[in-house]
Amino acid sequence: MPQVQEDYKWSRPVFGAGKDFAYLKAAKSHVTFGLVNAEKLHDPHNRLEGTGKDMRHVKLRSMADIDPALFKEWIIMLIG
Repeated sequence: MPQVQEDYKWSRPVFGAGKDFAYLKAAKSHVTFGLVNAEKLHDPHNRLEGTGKDMRHVKLRSMADIDPALFKEWIIMLIG
């Protein structure tokens, strides 16, 4: 996705395509994959956590938690 740019804000990598849509945040036991405007995403397996107005996240505790097809679908939806 050549239109996606990576930046470093708030002490973490942030991804945008005209506006920010995702970030990664490291913690001791997981990496948070956060998404902006995630309330509009299709989440058939209830992977998204959080109760904020616009933000949701997935906690990645192992490689098995990464779903490339689903995450790609979400990113495509967010950058429209």
